[in-house]
Amino acid sequence: MNQLTAQRITPSWMHHAEGPCWSRQWGGLAWVDMLAGDVMTFTPEDQPRRQHVGDVAACVRPRAGGGQLVAVERGVLLTDAHGAVARETTLWQTPEIRMNEGGVAPDGSFYVGSMAYDQAEGAATLYRVATDLSWEPVLEGVSISNGIAWSPDGTLAYYNDTPTHEVSVFDWSAEGGLRNRRTFVAPVLDEHAAAAATDPEESYEPGSVSVSPDGLTVDSEGAVWVALNGAGQVHRYLPDGTLDTVVTVGAKQTTACTLGGEDLRTLYITTSRENLPEDVQPTAGSLYAVRVAVPGQVTAAFGG
Repeated sequence: MNQLTAQRITPSWMHHAEGPCWSRQWGGLAWVDMLAGDVMTFTPEDQPRRQHVGDVAACVRPRAGGGQLVAVERGVLLTDAHGAVARETTLWQTPEIRMNEGGVAPDGSFYVGSMAYDQAEGAATLYRVATDLSWEPVLEGVSISNGIAWSPDGTLAYYNDTPTHEVSVFDWSAEGGLRNRRTFVAPVLDEHAAAAATDPEESYEPGSVSVSPDGLTVDSEGAVWVALNGAGQVHRYLPDGTLDTVVTVGAKQTTACTLGGEDLRTLYITTSRENLPEDVQPTAGSLYAVRVAVPGQVTAAFGG
């Protein structure tokens, strides 16, 4: 098994960084400072550029015709190539529920999920937003709808409902949508995680502590990279579920990951300092990165 260590590449700019995405359309990496409601990119001087879109910015993806698709507190909005809001749609009015993570399917539609602010069990839904911004629920009764991404051939969709402590996999097609949900992997702390990601004053046996799968991405070999919130790690699982790589991150609340860079071989990792006192984990809220052997996939663009 490969062991890698991610390097911190920004200060703690974000309170709750999430939803990273690499696209040549906007010249590199974009991500969100979720509860600040900001879409983040870099200036040419490698400084943060913030675009405020509302109370929540849950994730960001490219549009096929230019601009961005952004999941906001209770819906989605589209920006044009200049960053101006072009269209917006609201999916619900309930103030207790907000958007969370999402991803673009091979047919250009957007799958995006919600969560309750108080993380109430079963209160969330995974939606499919079509290219004309019509929408429908496709998975109900989830709790914290998180990462979703597709295999290179588009036949499998990997998905996290974080409190289940497992990564699910569905069969997927444009005609049939998500079908046949089953467990792909149930990540646990390995030897490296037990030493690096738990309370140093406590003792854990390897494989004894379940963790919380957050955002994920799928590389060009069909392997699944999963950010493990609370563990300070990202795991890479081969298509057969074998743990192949463990990436150690210098902040425990690892929230999401994406593969980018010109050769798609840089793994970018977002972290959060939500609910942390100011003097705890001073590097939380930073971006991390590490070079990997296998490139990612070109990010699918929303077709609307």
